[in-house]
Amino acid sequence: MRLQLFLTLIVLGALIAENCRGEQTPLNVLFIISDDLTDTALSCYGNTVCQTPHIDSLAAKGTRFTRAYCQGTYCGPSRASFMSGYYPHAVKMLGYKSPRPMIGDRMMWAEYFRQHGYYSARVSKIFHMGVPGGIEQGTNGADDERCWTERFNSQGPEWKAAGQGWTLEGNPDRIEPVKGGNTFVVVEAEGDDLAHSDGRTAVKASELIRKHAGRPFFIGVGFVRPHVPFVAPKKYYKLFAYDDMVLPEKVAGDWDDIPKLGINYKTSKNMKMDLEQQRKAVGGYYASVAYMDAQVGKVLTALKESGVEDRTIVIFTSDHGYHLGEHDFWAKVSLHEESARVPLIISVPGKAPAVCHSLTELLDLYPTVASLCGLKVPVRLQGKDISKMLDEATYEVRDAAFCVNGRGYLLRTKNWAYIQYGSNGLAGEELFDMQKDPKQYTNLANHEDFAEIVELFRRKMDVKLNNVFENDLGLTYELKR
Repeated sequence: MRLQLFLTLIVLGALIAENCRGEQTPLNVLFIISDDLTDTALSCYGNTVCQTPHIDSLAAKGTRFTRAYCQGTYCGPSRASFMSGYYPHAVKMLGYKSPRPMIGDRMMWAEYFRQHGYYSARVSKIFHMGVPGGIEQGTNGADDERCWTERFNSQGPEWKAAGQGWTLEGNPDRIEPVKGGNTFVVVEAEGDDLAHSDGRTAVKASELIRKHAGRPFFIGVGFVRPHVPFVAPKKYYKLFAYDDMVLPEKVAGDWDDIPKLGINYKTSKNMKMDLEQQRKAVGGYYASVAYMDAQVGKVLTALKESGVEDRTIVIFTSDHGYHLGEHDFWAKVSLHEESARVPLIISVPGKAPAVCHSLTELLDLYPTVASLCGLKVPVRLQGKDISKMLDEATYEVRDAAFCVNGRGYLLRTKNWAYIQYGSNGLAGEELFDMQKDPKQYTNLANHEDFAEIVELFRRKMDVKLNNVFENDLGLTYELKR
């Protein structure tokens, strides 16, 4: 009897062991997002002045996308879009609120992982959060509580930080003191990395990675730099002497062929920034990027030291791009390339590093990461699964990327960028040959030789804007102008 029981236990033990060997440990997700970051400021995207070694190290082991586009060129719509899984127009989100009232009980990206057994945490800004105000106050902003097992805010002094500072915007006589708000301010701050929000974010994110390494996790890490004010410990400014900063080429008559609605809301002219102040803005931006990059490095180090690097998907991106003087434009919102294109790096365990030039949207992250983690992709999502691109860099899932800014709409194909303002383009159009004119100096929309191409894009845009999306629960959204 005892022998029979002993043999039975051996058989059961073998079966259990076999089953355990057949189970795959779920992949973790580490989602890192910077605020207001243009890919032109990263050394892995070709910048030779602003060095970003930690982001570069992720690009060296992952897939770096060169044609990734946001769906809204300012914070609120972009973040609401990729977190909800819908285009901004589909959830009527062109402002700064949560998309929750529009999507009802449908699960947002992080919530979907939480409901599938993942520990889900947010550190600082993932959904919209006011900068600098929300950071100064340490509030939740337009966050969606249902997404997170835990959530943490990283309070910081922002423009009030001790140090030497300058107000660059609206201050031609240099008499304005450093002031708050969404304005161009540079502060070479006293103190170390931990004196500011992003340093505190890196510490908390690292702590959570180490603490939850034993279970599947989805951790969203939101860095607020290089969003204005450009505040960073002064050691990062030593790398960027203001007088040495080189501004983009200024072309006479550059705005002559751009529709009125295509002129950005912040320009050198309306900000009253002379060349000296413009160079200081670039130096302040680069210092903020260098500071943010150092914090990314701390989080990646924590991931490696925790022992789960080999089973964690790491994503690095930004909510939209940023102008640093191109066309005399500054900041975000415009639908031109520097504002609409974003850095995107995805590192997946076991997949070889690559550079992918296929068109992608931030909206694709939700279905792609769900697929990579073995979860069923909700059919309602408006993004596309691009996971095959991580194995085959030349693979394509879309022929155009779509983006909005509240004034107009962008369709970006491999060879062309078409922008339409107002109903059916009545407020103006732009067409750029991105192979011959990648810096978008010559608008071809009104040239007779390109009339057929413009008409083709009009039809394509009309289909996009009037397309009806239906999800698996029967909720219907229509994109309307």
